[in-house]
Amino acid sequence: MSIQVWTWILVGITFTLYIGIAIWTRAGSTKEFYVAGGGVSPLANGLATAADWMSAASFISMAGLISFNGYDGSVYLMGWTGGYVLLALLLAPYLRKFGKFTVPDFIGDRYYSNVARSVAVFCALLVSFTYVAGQMRGVGLVFSRFLEVDINTGVIIGMIIVLFYAVLGGMKGITYTQVAQYCVLIFAFMVPAIFISIQMTGNPIPQLGFGGFDENGVYLLDKLDGLHKELGFAEYTSGSKTTLDVFLITAALMFGTAGLPHVIVRFFTVKRVVDARKSAGWALLFIAILYTTAPAIAVFARTNLIDTVSNQEYEKMPEWFGNWEKTGLIKFDDKNNDGLIQYVADAKKNELIVDKDIMVLANPEIAGLPNWVIALVAAGALAAALSTAAGLLLVISASVSHDLIKKMINPNISEKGELVAARLSAVVAVCVAGYFGINPPDFVAATVALAFGLAAASFFPAIVLGIFSKRMNKEGAILGMAVGILLMLFYMMKFKFDWFGGGTKEDWWFGISPEGFGTVAMIANFIVSLIVSKFTPAPPKEVIEIVTNIRIPSGAAEATH
Repeated sequence: MSIQVWTWILVGITFTLYIGIAIWTRAGSTKEFYVAGGGVSPLANGLATAADWMSAASFISMAGLISFNGYDGSVYLMGWTGGYVLLALLLAPYLRKFGKFTVPDFIGDRYYSNVARSVAVFCALLVSFTYVAGQMRGVGLVFSRFLEVDINTGVIIGMIIVLFYAVLGGMKGITYTQVAQYCVLIFAFMVPAIFISIQMTGNPIPQLGFGGFDENGVYLLDKLDGLHKELGFAEYTSGSKTTLDVFLITAALMFGTAGLPHVIVRFFTVKRVVDARKSAGWALLFIAILYTTAPAIAVFARTNLIDTVSNQEYEKMPEWFGNWEKTGLIKFDDKNNDGLIQYVADAKKNELIVDKDIMVLANPEIAGLPNWVIALVAAGALAAALSTAAGLLLVISASVSHDLIKKMINPNISEKGELVAARLSAVVAVCVAGYFGINPPDFVAATVALAFGLAAASFFPAIVLGIFSKRMNKEGAILGMAVGILLMLFYMMKFKFDWFGGGTKEDWWFGISPEGFGTVAMIANFIVSLIVSKFTPAPPKEVIEIVTNIRIPSGAAEATH
């Protein structure tokens, strides 16, 4: 069977599964809609958290970035992995014990202020919409190639699917859908990796294969370094970013992880605080499987790409090249009219442009794997993108219905009315997400990295100080979040979108990229928060007691709400 037929079959089966689960587990109350009723097992929550965490950026784009950027791309691997550890150990159990549905809810109650809640809602919406733009672009990429539709149509198809099970099932439906999506995405990620590792090194374990030797006894990374040198690229195993920028990007991704609303809310879906810790451990194990495999896929894909296209006759290129060329994600411009593909680092001589986001998706085709494996990767990529998109859309709808309407605009709204508001908010959010998916600010991983920077700049200091500082008050938190988010927004708009002029790489402040500036904005948030709180009134006694209580180990096996 053709790749397209296999894709229709596998995508059809998986989508039917997701929709069936959504119908079976549909939410009947606000608690089920927001936190799945609070009764999810640690193992199921670990699987769902891993699927929620491993977005299109992890599945599609991270290996592509490492594939093209080599050592420089590893900042995403280090930042996202370290960030999850930070979240699981430092914040998740305390937030679970506090017992609130959303991050704005925690901030609003901890800082005894609707102004603080409003700022948090604004930040949650900004972070979530930036993040979801990357997911919807990932969906469009997959559909554009494998279902042979344009990217915009692909995004619209993804919107309809997500809308159905996110609006109907809420967190309860999403949780069990994400369990299925994790199984699909990890199987789809590992099968081609194992196939190609055996092909290239004879080792069935990809993590060991990319550190092994090819059929000629040449160390694979040495071979790739040699290929890069021949083509004028920087050595694959050395970096071009400054040490400062590498550190700041890694830190922004780490601290941004700990402030991501859609990941934090997963820890409210279990019964007890001890279950939150267990599910964090399970999730870390499930995440590690993909994250330790990504560098191997990056090396395999990069080596195969260069071997296949460099200095080859365009007319004799394999079928996969033409398939991807139709999508516009690979472009060949024969500058010297010799019919050969000159793939080199020199922009004036280079004749081939390859979108970073296609490497994981194209890798099985380049390696000549069976059509069912190629289609399986498409199904896995969709599972990764849709699982995270659904979690983000739930955060958006909860921020509007629970934090904005229930807590501030209409406190007397009925549970049924709140549920209707949540579902209507999700519908609007899907439409906005689709727009950003059709008009994304950058490739998937870069778009998602900006969301992490925004989360680090706004939420991380407010959450950490809210848990560990009894002196932290509403004035400090509000001004700190405002300074952090506005500073990050200014830098992002200036250097990513050139809104204020002079937005070139040479103009970066101290050579800091927009992806790394979230760390600087976060530090500014911390400084402003601590200084302002020192010179303004202390929090009320009851708030100090709450802070003391959520850090007491005794009785921590049970949630205190």
